[in-house]
Amino acid sequence: MREAAFVRQNKDKWLKFESLLENKTSLTPDQLSALYIEVSDDLSYSQTFYPKSNTTSYLNALAATAHREIYHSRKEPGSRIINFYTREFPLEFYKYQKQLLLSFLIFILFAVVGAFSASGDAAFVRFIMGDEYVNMTLQNIAENDPMAVYKKMAQTDMFLGITINNIRVAFTVFVLGIFAGIGTVFVMMQNAIMLGSFQYFFYDQGLLWESARTIWIHGTIEISVIIIAGCAGLVVGKSMLFPGTYTRLASFKRGIKSGLKIVVSTLPFFIIAGFLEGFVTRITQMPDWLAILIISGSLAFILFYYVFYPIYLYNKIKTNDEPRPNSV
Repeated sequence: MREAAFVRQNKDKWLKFESLLENKTSLTPDQLSALYIEVSDDLSYSQTFYPKSNTTSYLNALAATAHREIYHSRKEPGSRIINFYTREFPLEFYKYQKQLLLSFLIFILFAVVGAFSASGDAAFVRFIMGDEYVNMTLQNIAENDPMAVYKKMAQTDMFLGITINNIRVAFTVFVLGIFAGIGTVFVMMQNAIMLGSFQYFFYDQGLLWESARTIWIHGTIEISVIIIAGCAGLVVGKSMLFPGTYTRLASFKRGIKSGLKIVVSTLPFFIIAGFLEGFVTRITQMPDWLAILIISGSLAFILFYYVFYPIYLYNKIKTNDEPRPNSV
């Protein structure tokens, strides 16, 4: 795109942003966050294609002013983190709902493949889960405690071990997105097939409900954030395959940055999932209503934060947007 066309296309947006910065009484946090992200994207594009132009200098100054306006009054270190989770990330994640849906569908597809494969071949579960785990579980079933595996390790050790392992898996899913997204899909396939065959194994033993009400106490958040990490990997893969108007390198850098934000957003959820698995899942005698409440609450929390809240925040900002100036 020629620089003149780029300026014409975005001039009104930049003027609006500049006006908001000058007239601080009319500036809202939502508007500032949304426009700051857009102007930062425009600056990245301008630096790539017009590195020494006046447009780049103007956008750089505008972004710097906005950055100071956003953060200069924040004295407590925690405020940056709070802003990231409540404003910055949800607003940006609105753009990646399609990748999130694709990640979900990929995971569900391979989970079904895992269950179907286990139903057609009794040895498949042993191949996926290992003889030691299957034999141990069969022993627990024979002893009338099919979910005893969640009681064998000390609570704190289990919490820390599971949390660290899940975070490692999430970062692996994200990083492997650099292979055009194929690595991400491969790791998701492994985890989904394992889940599908695992659940079919308990179904075959007549314990589907017993396993589901126990496993999904922590698994609802754990599996959900693995799918979200898959979304991060797909964002990276898309940035390489479809750079759009950016150079492939510039697009890749943007994809890495966006994908990393997505993975960072999952860290508190992995901690919650690890806590549930270490301290709550082991209470296998809890009433069904309590297990259902935890599972449904976890699912609602995930859907709210990654689907409904980004849409709500985007629509709120869009509704509150002021009319743009017609000319420079």
